[in-house]
Amino acid sequence: MKRICLLLPNGFEAVEASVFTDVLGWNQLEGDGTTELVTVGTRETLQCTWNFKVTPELLIENISVNDFDALAIPGGFEEAGFYEDAFREDVLELVREFDRQGKIIATICVAALVLGKSGVLEGRKATTYNLNNGKRQSQLAEMGAHVIPDQPIVIDGNLITSYNPSTAFDVAFILLEKLTSAENTNEVKRLMGFVTESAKV
Repeated sequence: MKRICLLLPNGFEAVEASVFTDVLGWNQLEGDGTTELVTVGTRETLQCTWNFKVTPELLIENISVNDFDALAIPGGFEEAGFYEDAFREDVLELVREFDRQGKIIATICVAALVLGKSGVLEGRKATTYNLNNGKRQSQLAEMGAHVIPDQPIVIDGNLITSYNPSTAFDVAFILLEKLTSAENTNEVKRLMGFVTESAKV
């Protein structure tokens, strides 16, 4: 069984977290059954960007990287306090340890800034939110990343980054493929309606 840590800082964007829970959940029930996603929060109760509250299964201080095969992080809004939690030292150290062990780290949108802040993107290719005059991409470059501005998803070794919420499902499917197989991922896509029967012919 491959275990995925879905790290949820306060202020995260729910839609970016939900793609991981849905894709990996569908795989658990309808795919090859080899993935288990665990929600890990920075607080006992988390408030999403758009106000509703979430209770994570575990808290960050109670987990070990050794118990997981991959890390997934959704982005969030500064106005919702996302960076206050996302840039905490315990979060950054968790990211560093996943990277030291060569485990997959998948991020969506501004969650790439968490990787940048941790130092794991130094000299590596990445991207992050690409609109609003490229403010966040410039910020990521200042953190030492080699930003690929016009590529929706950038993969550099074990790190996956993407440039806005529209990439969310694609990132989740890439993570699933890396944890299982292309054949299994295509079957989950088909069952979820992303691949039609006619498209398979």
